[in-house]
Amino acid sequence: MAKSRSGTPSRERIVAGAADMISRRGLSATSIREMAKHAQAPLGSTYHYFPEGKQQLATEAVRYTGEWVARSLREELDAGPAAGLRAFLTLWRKIVVDTDFHAGCPVLAVAIEEPPADEVPPALAAAAEVFDQWQSLLAGSLRAHGADAEQAAQVATLIVAAVEGTVALCRAKRSTEPLDRVAVQLQALIDATIKN
Repeated sequence: MAKSRSGTPSRERIVAGAADMISRRGLSATSIREMAKHAQAPLGSTYHYFPEGKQQLATEAVRYTGEWVARSLREELDAGPAAGLRAFLTLWRKIVVDTDFHAGCPVLAVAIEEPPADEVPPALAAAAEVFDQWQSLLAGSLRAHGADAEQAAQVATLIVAAVEGTVALCRAKRSTEPLDRVAVQLQALIDATIKN
């Protein structure tokens, strides 16, 4: 575990632990106390780093996950959209398999929570930004490889939506078969998109 010199868990470790907890239980079913415990952090340290409480920590967890995935996408998209797709699929496959189908995507988990009436919580706004970022990265690669702007945007949205939904199917079925099936179709779609 990452610790500061004083021996308390680092802010990043608490955020990573929160992201993992949300990916397993969702946001509503997870308290800030449980997130702190999961990160092996004292509750006082957690409130020190996140004085606004659960929503602030959840927002940071969503952004942390978003950037972690975006970093992987950026690295692989240099080789083209097919490589980016493979990286995206591999990342989520590893998460569901390594957790024995107990974890999914914390960004999706936050996005499907029902927000309070007449309010867009910061974590939900962050989830929308993260999905936009992933779609933008994929669309940019598709455009760079011959797709027109509108088609690239549509295919990128479909990829993110399909993979996120498929992760939920994998968890429900306790199988990676849905991911395998979707991977074949998304690869075919990318091939058709960049050949036109």
